[in-house]
Amino acid sequence: MLSANPRSTLSLGGRPLHAMLVPIPIVCFVATLITDIVYWQSAAMLWANMSAWLLFVGLIVSLFAASAGMIDFFGDPRIRELRAAWIHGIGNVTALVLSIFNCLIHTRDAYTSVVPAGLILSALVVVILLVTGWNGWALVYRHGVGVRQTEQQ
Repeated sequence: MLSANPRSTLSLGGRPLHAMLVPIPIVCFVATLITDIVYWQSAAMLWANMSAWLLFVGLIVSLFAASAGMIDFFGDPRIRELRAAWIHGIGNVTALVLSIFNCLIHTRDAYTSVVPAGLILSALVVVILLVTGWNGWALVYRHGVGVRQTEQQ
């Protein structure tokens, strides 16, 4: 039986798993931009190392978040009918690919690991995440994806 709202296929305790996982890579990728900026201004290796670790953790968790998102995307055909879902999905895959390249760039030595390529990629990923986050918000709050309907009393 179809619910009134498109449903999240992969859930844990009735709660969408994708929504539980995405905050971790988002925080890691935004923090990577911040630590890249601090490194660019200070040249203290601590910040470059922090960026590399944040990227690594963000990538690992984003693989799980992306998998959960893809299961949801292909699990209910009504989700694939939404333009916001396509923007959200394609944008997040783009951010993931850019973050993989960024992680490889951050393995370089010292200054070249961040400036300029690492810093530019970190900024691009954050901009993409702003767009995909907005569309993810639209999926939940405008289209009701993964929101359980409660009966009116």
